[in-house]
Amino acid sequence: MDYSTATTTAAANGYSSPRDSSFPSSFTKFNSALTAGLLNPMSPPPPPAMLDKTRSSPTLFEMMASEADTIGKVPVQIQNGVLQSPSSSSSSSAAATAARTTNVSHLVVSAQDKQALAMQRISDLLVVRSPGNQFNDPNSSDVKLTLSSKDGISITMCVHRQILVAHSRFFAMKLSDRWSKQQLPPSSSPYIVEISDCDDVEVYIETLMLMYCRDLRKKMMRHDVSRVLGILKVSAAIGFDAGVLSCLEYLEAAPWSEDEEYRIASLLSELHLENVGATEVLRRVSVEASNGNSGSNGGSNDEVLLNLLHIVLEGKDEKARRDMKTLVSKMLRENSSGNDLRKESLYLACDGCLHKLKRQFLQAAESDLENVDQIARQADNLHWILDILIDRQIAEDFIVMWASLSELSDVHSKVPVVHRFEISRVTARIFVGIGKGQILTPKEVRCLLLRNWLTPFYDDFGWMRRASKGLDRYMIEDGLSNTILTLPLAWQQEFFLAWFDRFLNSNEDCPNIQRGFEVWWRRAFWRRKEQSQDPARLRVTASATDNS
Repeated sequence: MDYSTATTTAAANGYSSPRDSSFPSSFTKFNSALTAGLLNPMSPPPPPAMLDKTRSSPTLFEMMASEADTIGKVPVQIQNGVLQSPSSSSSSSAAATAARTTNVSHLVVSAQDKQALAMQRISDLLVVRSPGNQFNDPNSSDVKLTLSSKDGISITMCVHRQILVAHSRFFAMKLSDRWSKQQLPPSSSPYIVEISDCDDVEVYIETLMLMYCRDLRKKMMRHDVSRVLGILKVSAAIGFDAGVLSCLEYLEAAPWSEDEEYRIASLLSELHLENVGATEVLRRVSVEASNGNSGSNGGSNDEVLLNLLHIVLEGKDEKARRDMKTLVSKMLRENSSGNDLRKESLYLACDGCLHKLKRQFLQAAESDLENVDQIARQADNLHWILDILIDRQIAEDFIVMWASLSELSDVHSKVPVVHRFEISRVTARIFVGIGKGQILTPKEVRCLLLRNWLTPFYDDFGWMRRASKGLDRYMIEDGLSNTILTLPLAWQQEFFLAWFDRFLNSNEDCPNIQRGFEVWWRRAFWRRKEQSQDPARLRVTASATDNS
């Protein structure tokens, strides 16, 4: 800024020069206003009378306090998956609210913002559905179901009486023939059903969507433990037995955090589900205490991709094989519908690799090292196929096959470690998949896997850690810990005590699963005392059922 010009301009408007000893207070106010950004520095200064009216900007605290007073609960509605606009007065109020909260949007999330986010998630949930799924289809539905919550959310969706009655005892009673006759709607009008005071409308909708799903188990794998508990509570409340069983199967096989254990035990005790599998779920943490069929029709796409799969598996150039594996995996992952490559085709390729691996491994165990490099090659192929199976949520059969290979695990020590350690990478990938909840198998299969392959895994761990580039040791150790912790408590003890003895004698060449050991210790000793004092906390007893 040109200070001489500023001085001249100020003098022309009746202000004295800064050199004047009698510097006026009005010029000081002008500079203060200019510094605060209240005036345009390129425009002439305002009259002194305007400068006397000082402008005070509200503080952040004042804005937050006023926002809490002005924002109320704004009822919002969704009709058939479409977010409805509020009234004009509500719209102008919401616009004014948005303008007031602009400066603090990154610091404070208002109650209305949270409600809007929840409504957007619900709207997306209602709009998106797979081909052939009739959920919320206004053209074929005969029931309009309205769900409302205490916080002002109201959702109306289109459902089908036949499906609700077939899956839910609650809706079978509500939509009985007697009730339907009392409604007496016109032939073209749907029945109207309203359910108020829902705890979580979003979870309620997801539970209803499960009634339209053919493979509940696969659908359930997309949720975490917290969401599954919510679905279980709603399913039990409306008598949705298939949903209850799917939730219990998930909870029995999926890993839990320690914070989730008490929530699971408390909810199962509250719901009294002992006769439908709750006791099996609680055996993991209590002293006392699935078939999935995935596949799709074959076609030309399946044949092409199966051919590509075999070309990659049989390729000669190792660098090119690695690059093409990455490319094929990326293409298959982008098309996650599963309609491009049938489950049977993947397992056919898997069986071919497994047959070659068994033949070469048994030969190497007899000191016949001809073509011994095929062991590492076929193990690497199986590792790649396993990644694809896990990504498509169809790896359960592979785990059963691998856990049953006792003929290989029995002669594992007879093969030089430099040729066999790649096999343990497959075992490690299985541990990680189970530990992350990507593979859900019965506890008997998980136990058989550990009995047959845990000792060979320990034997190869040191070599595998040094020879495999990019190996994430900590992820593998966490996966192994979580795999053991998914077993009943007595089986956990067997594997953790065996690890404890081995770790003390071969620290560097043994995985460190101390975290899992500590969890087992607390389950087995600390909480055993709590259970004896408060059996209702973690045990599901027959007396609880009798008193309900």
